[in-house]
Amino acid sequence: MDNLRHLSAFPIIKTSHALMLFDHFITELQKIGPVNIHPHKTMISIANTHKGVAYVTQAGKAFIHIVFPFKRRYDDNLCFNRIQEVPGRNTVYHHFRMLYKEDVNDEIREFMRIAYQGC
Repeated sequence: MDNLRHLSAFPIIKTSHALMLFDHFITELQKIGPVNIHPHKTMISIANTHKGVAYVTQAGKAFIHIVFPFKRRYDDNLCFNRIQEVPGRNTVYHHFRMLYKEDVNDEIREFMRIAYQGC
């Protein structure tokens, strides 16, 4: 990741604040296990060795928007602002908007672990 820690590596990230949030999110995720980062034109995919763990789908001046793909709904939470079921697939997208480093709290860390394990 060190060679990617500059704005030009991520076309959707336009500010140093959003890059700082992204770096913090990745650092926290790497405490669970190793991840690969795949920047695309319109999003950033984050995967472990066998599946996608999360997707950064939007970055504003002061936030990043992260989507976690789960196999089931997790309605009882305080961290997701939207839950979207995908028709015809066994996937439920859980949307998380990160504004501050502190937004990565124990609750979201547990969901990061669940996403990493592919549950």
